[in-house]
Amino acid sequence: MKVIICGAGQVGWQIARHLAGEKNDVTVVDSNAELVRRASDTLDVQGVVGFASHPDVLERAGAKDCDLIVAATYSDEVNMVTCQVGHSVFGIPRKIARLRAQSYLAPQYASLYRREQMPIDVVISPEREVAEAALQRLSAPATFDTESFLGGKVQLLGIALEEACPVLNTPLRQLTDLFSTLRALVVGVRREGRLFAPEPGDQLFAGDQIYVFAFTEDVARTLELFGKTTRKQERVVIIGGGNVGLGVARALETRSDRVRAKIIERDRPTAERAADALQRTIVLHGDGMSAELLEEANIERADAVLAVTDDDKTNILVAVRAKQAGCPMSIALVNDPTLVPLMASLDIDAYINPRATTVSSILRHIRHGRVREIYSIGDAEGEVIEAQVLGTSSMAGKLLREIEFPEGALMGAVQKGDRIVKPGGDTRIEEGDVILLFALAADVPEVERLLQVSVDFF
Repeated sequence: MKVIICGAGQVGWQIARHLAGEKNDVTVVDSNAELVRRASDTLDVQGVVGFASHPDVLERAGAKDCDLIVAATYSDEVNMVTCQVGHSVFGIPRKIARLRAQSYLAPQYASLYRREQMPIDVVISPEREVAEAALQRLSAPATFDTESFLGGKVQLLGIALEEACPVLNTPLRQLTDLFSTLRALVVGVRREGRLFAPEPGDQLFAGDQIYVFAFTEDVARTLELFGKTTRKQERVVIIGGGNVGLGVARALETRSDRVRAKIIERDRPTAERAADALQRTIVLHGDGMSAELLEEANIERADAVLAVTDDDKTNILVAVRAKQAGCPMSIALVNDPTLVPLMASLDIDAYINPRATTVSSILRHIRHGRVREIYSIGDAEGEVIEAQVLGTSSMAGKLLREIEFPEGALMGAVQKGDRIVKPGGDTRIEEGDVILLFALAADVPEVERLLQVSVDFF
């Protein structure tokens, strides 16, 4: 498949890395020559310097025989015009655009993106994706990362292990024997900054961050097993009343469990817009870093603080201050992946990486074929892949123990028709099954080879 990716920033680079790794013909376009050089030097891609919306630039990028264009520059308008030029001039069959301005996303203007008007097949909103990720974190307060798979029937849980965890120093094989009815499986462990897929004989230690696949019905038991208690979120303080904070507050207002939220926003016009748009949410105008304002928001009585301003350092410092003031859970929005290792030492419970959520969303829409879902782990350290098994796959018809998975890959669940099963060595993988896999980044190409998915996108 021939793909043009417009924008060589963090999101564009990651999309290019994924698609180039699957042996697609990828060209990256950006007006910044240094970003294009970085992409072409580190990835198996072509690079074109120029404005993505200019027809001559797209022609140099190979738009005449392109199958897919992803417009992920920093300008909504450039992304929209790029898709329009790609459609009208070159007849590119599939077009994806990243749009930030909420006005472009209002339901009453949805007809704008019809083929005869502004032909964009998929619109990705980073703010909406991040707001959804924040709600996921709030729904699982004992985890630092969480995502749903297989139609919501299986959850990926990121759990930080502490000294109070009752199963420390216990081989994973023994956990399976002791809790045979628990449908949960540890598929990844981050220890001293390194992520790896554990062996059955490996033990877990305090300070480890683990990734667990758990059936949704067994999430509470799984968290309890690893020393975590589930607590209902009734009071939430949101720092930042922009698109992300506003989106979270709106969603909380619609929930039946009546979560009470407060927003702190330092920009007065933004605070006024949030107050006008919300019905039950209290909006305070001021600096979220202010200890006095946090006290006015009753931060010590809140169940969680969600820091989602557009400044990473503000989010981190607010989360730390809220924890020191007595808030039991803090979640910070962090764009810079180099800051993520600081989270544990600063006692920040969870973080949201906008790049990872946007990349996962774009990949999900690209892969309308056998790969149904991809979720990026950490700073692109690994991936969770939900995929349907093809008849041409080398694993079709084999028992799980007969399949030669790479060392860094583990299967977490299998869907057979309407039934979800926890995989074991005697589980037979059949054509049409949907499998859930954890794989380290270096092993993803081998997993894709096993699945035979690179030729089946849309």
